[in-house]
Amino acid sequence: MALLIDIEGIDGSGKGTQAQMLCARFAAAGVAAKLISFPRYEATLFGGAVGEFLNGAFGKLADVHPFLVSLLFAGDRFESKEMLERALAGYAVVVLDRYVPSNVAHQASKRHAAERDALIKKILHIEYGIYRLPLPDVCLLLDLPVPMAQQLIARKSPRSYTAKTADLQEADAAYLAQVREVYHHLATGPNWRTISCSDENGLRTVAEISDEIWSAVGRRS
Repeated sequence: MALLIDIEGIDGSGKGTQAQMLCARFAAAGVAAKLISFPRYEATLFGGAVGEFLNGAFGKLADVHPFLVSLLFAGDRFESKEMLERALAGYAVVVLDRYVPSNVAHQASKRHAAERDALIKKILHIEYGIYRLPLPDVCLLLDLPVPMAQQLIARKSPRSYTAKTADLQEADAAYLAQVREVYHHLATGPNWRTISCSDENGLRTVAEISDEIWSAVGRRS
């Protein structure tokens, strides 16, 4: 079974870039690696619905109960389960750009205290318990302050699921701050490693972040 590495972080933290670079580094080291990005907007029914949600088709962020939203993201992964299992059987390493923790962080951020804890448990039960998705071996949190993240979001290339510069989630700084808070909570768990994407001098370089990620996981392959 392949090593399953999940790269997480708020929108704009560089997950996609670092996931691609990590796969390239594994390939250069002679290790067969596969990159899978979630949501799979154009590949699954639920992924398409996620794109609609992020574009505002179902209303504003607060208009839809987060538990219902979580089912869209979880459904996208359930539709992708066979593909993920094939990758785990056929490669030495599978790198994920977002996974179950992303669903937890984004939806639980909309609730507080006991409600937040209850929602986290529900999402984890659905994805890992009912859908029996594989557990990641390593979760990497790319941690970045919200103002810096939104500056990077504004520079993003067009995405397949939206014509907007920022989707519903990306455009809401207060929301992203809550998501970051939940990520910090999740990252206290086992198999997590937090990678700071900024320091006292500002944004760290892509290469510096990539080197730290490789130091954290390259030896585990």
